[in-house]
Amino acid sequence: MRNPTLTIGLVLTILIGCTPKTQESVVEQPSDSQYRPAYHFTPESGWMNDPNGLVYYDGEYHLFYQYYPDSNVWGPMHWGHAVSTDLVQWEHLPIALYPDSLGYIFSGSAAIDWKNTTGFGTEENPAMVAMYTYHDPIGERNETVDFQYQGIAYSLDKGRTWTKYNGNPVIPNPWIRDFRDPKVSWNSETEEWNLILAVKDHVNLYTSPDLKEWTKESEFGADLGAHGGVWECPDLFKLTDQNGVAKWVMLVSINPGGPQGGSATQYFIGDFDGSVFTPMDSVIRWVDYGADNYAGVTFSDVPKEDGRRLFIGWMSNWQYAQIVPTYEWRSAMTIPRELVLQNTDVGYLLRSIPVIEMKSIFSEQTDLANVSGSSFKLEVDTDSEQGGITLYNEVGDSLSILFDENYLSINRENAGLVNFSEVFPAIHRAPLNGIVIISLDVYVDNSSVEVFVNNGDLVMTDLFFFTEPIS
Repeated sequence: MRNPTLTIGLVLTILIGCTPKTQESVVEQPSDSQYRPAYHFTPESGWMNDPNGLVYYDGEYHLFYQYYPDSNVWGPMHWGHAVSTDLVQWEHLPIALYPDSLGYIFSGSAAIDWKNTTGFGTEENPAMVAMYTYHDPIGERNETVDFQYQGIAYSLDKGRTWTKYNGNPVIPNPWIRDFRDPKVSWNSETEEWNLILAVKDHVNLYTSPDLKEWTKESEFGADLGAHGGVWECPDLFKLTDQNGVAKWVMLVSINPGGPQGGSATQYFIGDFDGSVFTPMDSVIRWVDYGADNYAGVTFSDVPKEDGRRLFIGWMSNWQYAQIVPTYEWRSAMTIPRELVLQNTDVGYLLRSIPVIEMKSIFSEQTDLANVSGSSFKLEVDTDSEQGGITLYNEVGDSLSILFDENYLSINRENAGLVNFSEVFPAIHRAPLNGIVIISLDVYVDNSSVEVFVNNGDLVMTDLFFFTEPIS
């Protein structure tokens, strides 16, 4: 893997050809191994979607995720589980949570109960507590409305084994069909737990002293933000900008209704008093302008000495996630990103910066001719108003990343296998809204590209499936 730095001249498109790591003959159906990422997390087999329960504890980052081990399409949801010490290399662990008599285990979150408010652990051995949505498939088939409700479980051995709370559900359904995806966090200012929950076309905010008894405090979003589809997978956290001003950031995923027509994640910036979130404006902002970053949430309990707000998203789109041309496994996660709030000349931006740990993957050589394989990183510096990069192979597959003073775009119309979905072969555009492109960091990993403008001012993430490796 190589890491070239290039300077782009005016209206110049650089064609990047790379020598494959291994030579493979052309076959009608490419193997899964051709598309499996080298440095993105994927399940060993089966179906995966939303990241769940992102939490740091005792030297380990925990990635739980929506998982169906028995098929490569969505089914009865479990929580898969993996851990990492560096956010780069992940160790697969046994399934954490299985469906039970209350239903499938849908998306949720996890946190460390340091003060033992639940009584599940001790202050010497605090419980890791997961909060998740139960989805009752029988109730759904019977066309009832109240088939989603919230439950909790806890672990006293670093997430290796779990006990479900015998008082579940802790938040019954108030007769609302879409009532899911709890994100829980400890509020050190109010000394209580906060919870944000997706409820049809908005979010509800709750408080609790012990993660068991919850009080609804407020609602947000029914008349703000994008509303092309149901709201899902919310998150709420505080960030401080470069001037020391603290703001609260709310993430809300939406499906459909994203900037490329399908799944996407929007964000709001404002203030939160422990009960009510007050946005600073009504501007619709997107975490990622590509087609393939959805349901992303952030890690809880990252140590204060680290101080980062770390994010991972699901790298797919519900428009075609179940029919992409991989078979043993389906779906990957984005690379981990640090979210940074910055007050700029064009307003507040939630910048997404690849975590510094990613640098361990790539060498420092800058000779473009020696970029190898279909997994690599490119660093492109420019002082031009227009330019671009094209990835291609010997059989004519191509993917172009182009920009001018108004837009950044990814064109995957000719990116190999595209006809499995009517919407997959497309040109995706992101408005720059005053951002001047100075640099592009481009992460390519066999079947995905993640483009970071100016180290995170704007991001686009797209899948692609060349019929042969980049050559």
